[in-house]
Amino acid sequence: MTDAPADLSSLSFEDALARLEIIVSRLESGQAPLEESITLYEEGARLKAHCETRLKAAQLRVEKILVGPDGQARGVEPAEFG
Repeated sequence: MTDAPADLSSLSFEDALARLEIIVSRLESGQAPLEESITLYEEGARLKAHCETRLKAAQLRVEKILVGPDGQARGVEPAEFG
């Protein structure tokens, strides 16, 4: 199970998440030998960090539309999460 891309930066959020789901499923099955489990866990940790980075970048790009009392858009500001 070594079909992981060498450079995660080129991996989309969706592709990284799909790969992470495969890894979690394999680990949860308990069928992977110890050495493979360790390798999968390490890859999973890198994928998790990559997904978190992609999500944070997406959050920073989202803007909240400000609406005036007349119902018309009057501008945008960064959206706040959390």
